[in-house]
Amino acid sequence: MRRAGVLVAAIVAAVVASAAPSTASGFEARSARTSTTERASDTVVGTGTPASCTSRAVVRAAARGGVITFDCGPQPVTITMKKTAKVVNTSAKVVLYGCGLVTMSGQGQRRILYLNTCDRAQVWTTSHCNDQAEPLLVVKRMRFTDGNATGETLDGGGGGAIFARGGRLKILDSTFADNRCDRTGPDLGGGAVRVLDQYADRAVVVRRSTFTGGRCSNGSALSSIGVSWRITASTFTDNRAVGRGANPARPGTPGGGSGGAIYLDGNAIHLRIEDSTITGNHAREGGGAIFFVSNDRTGTLTIDGSQLTDNPSEGFETLPGIFFLGASRTITDSVVR
Repeated sequence: MRRAGVLVAAIVAAVVASAAPSTASGFEARSARTSTTERASDTVVGTGTPASCTSRAVVRAAARGGVITFDCGPQPVTITMKKTAKVVNTSAKVVLYGCGLVTMSGQGQRRILYLNTCDRAQVWTTSHCNDQAEPLLVVKRMRFTDGNATGETLDGGGGGAIFARGGRLKILDSTFADNRCDRTGPDLGGGAVRVLDQYADRAVVVRRSTFTGGRCSNGSALSSIGVSWRITASTFTDNRAVGRGANPARPGTPGGGSGGAIYLDGNAIHLRIEDSTITGNHAREGGGAIFFVSNDRTGTLTIDGSQLTDNPSEGFETLPGIFFLGASRTITDSVVR
């Protein structure tokens, strides 16, 4: 990589090291054998100018896998995605590292990034596709805008910016703005991010990231089924669940409208929110900030050091801006009103 290549290599090597799992057999061994140079950047998108950073280059890089960095010049750049970038399931990891300069835009027309270990078109690598350690997908210092999964039907749709089923997902220091998915549907969601299944039921990690302006039937920032999350130092504003009729859908309605920012459904699921701000979100039905239903009532909600304010729920809630059904909820050093 030209210009400050050594510094970027060191930073990205640290990102990959921090993203490595602690107990995934085989993955650590491969990482240990991989040199710092190889970990630093497997693919560089661009040759130093904004024009060289194209949708085609991103799509090819995502399919190739490994650590992807960008050389688009010294100024912020927006890459207009003409196709969805799709992860191939033979990749051990896919890391998109944007140095805070790279925006990927779906133009309001398409989903931006896709991982699905159970999609045979992306190579079916195991007989237990919904519970495999790889690929590990990490987005770091990236911006995702105007993604749109409206009309996507595979595995229930959703995920205007990112759809992830299987493997593992980490979102670090990234921004999601004005992403969309279908406006109705009782269990459909994820204006920005939709997740189904994670390896060994590990939590999706979200750190120091921002979600704003999402619109979807449910969970207009984050939505998942059967998945846990750990969210730290992140901000959610102006996300709106616009469906109508809740889940299950009331007679004569299309369903949806819950979880203005966050929508979680499943059994043994856990949501931990630390040092975060969730404000100015809205749900037409339940949970202007958070909708959380653990069907077997074993799930837990933990909020620590956070601010949840001005998140109206038009239909129902158990706390201001929150609808919770589960085993326990713990709120410490936080404001919920």
